[in-house]
Amino acid sequence: MTLTEDAIVHIEPVMGTVVSFRVFPGACSDADARAAVQSACLRLHELDRFFSIWNADSPMSLFRSGQLGLEEVPPEIPLVIELCRQARALSKGWFDPWAMPGGMDPTGLVKGWAVEQALAVLQAAGVEAAMVNGGGDIALLGCPPEGGAWRIGIRHPWRADALACVLEPNAAVATSGCYERGRHLLNPRSGRRPVSTASATITGASLSLVDALATALAVAGDEVLELVRSLDGYEAYLIRADGSEHATAGMVFARHGQDHNTSLTPGRPPGEMPSPGTRVRLRSFTVD
Repeated sequence: MTLTEDAIVHIEPVMGTVVSFRVFPGACSDADARAAVQSACLRLHELDRFFSIWNADSPMSLFRSGQLGLEEVPPEIPLVIELCRQARALSKGWFDPWAMPGGMDPTGLVKGWAVEQALAVLQAAGVEAAMVNGGGDIALLGCPPEGGAWRIGIRHPWRADALACVLEPNAAVATSGCYERGRHLLNPRSGRRPVSTASATITGASLSLVDALATALAVAGDEVLELVRSLDGYEAYLIRADGSEHATAGMVFARHGQDHNTSLTPGRPPGEMPSPGTRVRLRSFTVD
């Protein structure tokens, strides 16, 4: 754990990814803020033990195999299952953990939810502002001390050294696509791998829902883009496989020339973001 520009920065390998913390203590003492980061990490590891589908002995795996009932697992599991039901309904089935091979798989929502839980630990400790990034699922608290909004760089889907855009979300942002993990997404209706979307980003109030909707947008593309327009407080930014871009009207992009020092590219820890000068425009861009 290090202190950079009055921010506590910490990187924690957990849940099959890297979770990065950037915390500005404010009125909270440095010692209390550091203790809160450690508590948040312990919470993430606890949730990883609960929800891992790669560990055959985890409560989630035992529930999926029928060895444990819903009343026998930690209370976090039925809570997340209910959130998955709600997200499936809101996405009109484009996010559907029950359609995944091997049984109900909450992976497309639970990482964002877990990052929210980690941020809640920091908030309860009284820190002034924080960014928690779990492999591209980002939860935000307050504003950076230099003022203005958090600025989040969205990686270009075909150029790892470039940004597609820089966003200014209020609370949460998640990006889904196949450019880092390969073709891992599955269309729940056809069972096929989606091919029309290169990158799908959602912003909104709840990271768990943002995470699920980003998965749905990556799978269904324009159909979910239309759906997001009907959700109050949620916005979408889509990069199609042909290079065209589309954003809903309320998506907030950083203005050209702004300082991007507080930005994070989803999936990258602080200090590893491509330079803002490498912004690459794609084929066409529409906002409505």
